[in-house]
Amino acid sequence: MSVIGSNILAGASGQGGYFLTNSLRFRSSASAYLNRTPASATNQKTWTWSGWVKRGTLGTYNFGLIFCDTGSNANKNEFGFFNTDSLFFEYTNGGITQADLKTTQVFRDPSAWYHIVLAVDTTQATASNRIKMYVNGSQITSFSASTYPSQNTDMYINSTNVHDIGRGNRNSGAIYLDAYLTELNFIDGQQLTPSSFGETSATTGVWIPKKFSGTYGTNGFYLPFTNTTSTSTLGNDFSGNSNTWTVNNISLTAGSTYDSMTDVPTLTSATTANYCVANPLEKGSAFTVSNGNLTIDINASKPVFASVKGTFGITSGKWYWECVKTSSGSGLSQSGVWASDNLSLNINSDLNGNLASLNNIGMFGSTAAGDLIKTGLNSQDYATLGSYTNGDVIGIAFDADSGKLYAYKNGTEFTGQAIGSGTSILPTMATGKTYQPFVYSGNGGSGTENATTNINFGQRPFTYTPPSGFVALNTFNLPTPTIGATAAELANEYFDATTYTGTGSSQLISNSGLFQPNFVWIKQRSAAGQHNLMDVLRAGFRLRTDDTAADSSSSTLFSFASTGFNVLTSNASYNASAGTYVAWQWKASDSGVTNTAGSITSTVSASTTAGFSIVTYTGNGTGSATVGHGLGATPSMVIVKRRSAASDWPVSSRSISAGQILVLNSTNAVSTDNGPFASTYPSSTVITLGTSTDTNANTATYVAYCFAQIAGYSAFGSYTGNGSTDGPFIFTGFRPRFVMIKSTVEISNWFVWDTSRSTYNAEILILMPSVSDAEFSDATYAIDALSNGFKIRGLGQYAGYNNSGNAYIYMAFAENPFKYANAR
Repeated sequence: MSVIGSNILAGASGQGGYFLTNSLRFRSSASAYLNRTPASATNQKTWTWSGWVKRGTLGTYNFGLIFCDTGSNANKNEFGFFNTDSLFFEYTNGGITQADLKTTQVFRDPSAWYHIVLAVDTTQATASNRIKMYVNGSQITSFSASTYPSQNTDMYINSTNVHDIGRGNRNSGAIYLDAYLTELNFIDGQQLTPSSFGETSATTGVWIPKKFSGTYGTNGFYLPFTNTTSTSTLGNDFSGNSNTWTVNNISLTAGSTYDSMTDVPTLTSATTANYCVANPLEKGSAFTVSNGNLTIDINASKPVFASVKGTFGITSGKWYWECVKTSSGSGLSQSGVWASDNLSLNINSDLNGNLASLNNIGMFGSTAAGDLIKTGLNSQDYATLGSYTNGDVIGIAFDADSGKLYAYKNGTEFTGQAIGSGTSILPTMATGKTYQPFVYSGNGGSGTENATTNINFGQRPFTYTPPSGFVALNTFNLPTPTIGATAAELANEYFDATTYTGTGSSQLISNSGLFQPNFVWIKQRSAAGQHNLMDVLRAGFRLRTDDTAADSSSSTLFSFASTGFNVLTSNASYNASAGTYVAWQWKASDSGVTNTAGSITSTVSASTTAGFSIVTYTGNGTGSATVGHGLGATPSMVIVKRRSAASDWPVSSRSISAGQILVLNSTNAVSTDNGPFASTYPSSTVITLGTSTDTNANTATYVAYCFAQIAGYSAFGSYTGNGSTDGPFIFTGFRPRFVMIKSTVEISNWFVWDTSRSTYNAEILILMPSVSDAEFSDATYAIDALSNGFKIRGLGQYAGYNNSGNAYIYMAFAENPFKYANAR
């Protein structure tokens, strides 16, 4: 659905009342751009550019958010993405760069939308006020280069020289943008803030578009890209100024070159929202992705076995998408779904002859001999379905509720898998898992493998009508999460990372969700100091993850409060004057209840909504004793500490075997479970204990912290390192606020990142639970927190999080669920 000239629609709840309908894809491969030459020069000192951007190709120059020159590389203005993925603005006059800003922050999230504002006013007395950049409503203040223009400088924007969108200039050569753009506003004569174009949703807490209601000025324009009558009308100006732009190399021809998209940053309708694309952060090195991440190319020497995943995870619902192979060599070109928790992230090799051991994967594709179905459901099955020609449209329908996968060729369903009959040529895959769409290509032997596949998740018109009940892969159609969808259930009301500065005297520390935490973990950042853990069931006492000590008093240092906590006096661990701190806070319940589900009676403070409980109990020294945890769901991770005497912190995780443990206060790799958890995973009701004094000494007292995975809010899993700065991407289904990682096979620390301490990517500020060290900054341990997960960006050269071939576990908590999240 689209409305020509208007973006006001009755869209989904959860984001406000202003809904967008169209975006324009700029394909750098097609040299796509818009241009306009103003009829008259206006205010060249003061103006504002605002737009929503979804990135395509990363790691290359992507200029042309706006560009103007005089026909000479010596005189130009340009704004766009540098090859480091930073934002930059440059003004060059007479061959001399007079303004040059490059952000320290990098923008490497291709899965969602950024709102970007560039506001210029060279009349400002303070140099740093003359050029301001904002992303998602927040001003950027950290720059790797920051040269500002002289006061009252006239730049080239708003001159009578040609202006471009989608095309920039670097060393006299045109460079084109590979991205989606929508809701472009240019204001002539005013330096505005993001609040003129966006607002924070009262429902989800996420930055969302808002209709600009001010005046545009003579050369101002508004480009919503909603008039799809012809390519020339795509550049129509809806500001009232008739400052229409000329459209170049942008197509409305049906098929893979169609560039008018319903991929937008609002939950407008079942066909208009943020869409799945191929994820350049989660692909084999033999692949390249381009054209807004909808074209997938492989051009590599054989043997080659590689795949690229989509940006969405599917746990329920019925979904449809289409693939067209436009060129191929003699190898495989396939598309399907796989369960991300069943495969390592070594996507260059997982599908190479390993299907027999992969229980949740289904693919449709081709060979030179014909169509191929290939599945690894406990066996390696092949079925030839007929001829296949480049240009044939393969439709894929996946029913995650039943586990059935269906295939179509040019709109005709393959024989033997009619949806109406409920049958499928493929065996049924497991339900309740997270599946990701993918494209795969593989071939042994020698020579070169060449293949190009264009994929469409519904952001452009499908070639064929999806089967009844199957929908496009966009955020509108994702399930509504239990946390993050309403103002009363935001993620920061169940978990928050709060930074503060000590004063040496009593002060209240409130978290961003203004909730009363039931578990608080405080660590000094600016100096070495103990980790301090307090919870509602042990009020007045603290434990420390950096040593084995028993409970000690915290009654004079700390108390819980309705919106956070109080630090009560001068103390290095909590509140030293001028010391900096972080507090990780979790919500359970404000008081404990008796739980008799296990053979040992426990006291439990639990939030079944957040999948978190605090459990206290007294051990009985009996093997296979059980303790109720109160979650009503199976915990993914359990951490236990003896309170009454010194002991380790054993950790049970579903990402390691039931016969292994890790230790939170130790750098050790996994070890055999010789008693803490009786080599038994927790169930949906109880934790099973052995006879270890760390978990079940007779008459000893204990506390356990139990975590169950909640879709869109928390994630627990594992990944395999690759020893590269292009490290693994870990899909979580949300934009992470907190990430903790530990190697299972190395002698290494536990590592914690959070977006309160590292407010932009890359995140390089790290704390380590197993030691008392101060916070450290190290780019070799960088991660990017993104709209749908996190990406390992460093080598971990001192071991611990990305050594090639080594296994790691993680726990993560959300800032926003992916359904609503902006790019980061």
